[in-house]
Amino acid sequence: MTEQQAIPLTEVQPSGGCDCGHDHGVPELDARQIPHAIRHGAILGALAQVRPGAAMILVAPHDPLPLLAQIAEREGEAVRHRYVQQGPDAWKILLERVS
Repeated sequence: MTEQQAIPLTEVQPSGGCDCGHDHGVPELDARQIPHAIRHGAILGALAQVRPGAAMILVAPHDPLPLLAQIAEREGEAVRHRYVQQGPDAWKILLERVS
């Protein structure tokens, strides 16, 4: 039996969120740690949990243009993105749910 690896999810900056009274920050999902075969599905699943007014940061091993197109197709204007870092070793994209 192989040992399961945890997907790194860290708090990186203050943000709104679940209204529980705690400051949870903006979660950062490091997609480089997710197996390629399930990467887009895992990211889309995580993004589906982001509430309106909240955000997540995606860390990718390359510029994720196909994924961003997929998000735009699925979410329309409900999710906007902004690059926080553009290479060379990682791309960080802030994905914010606006509605």
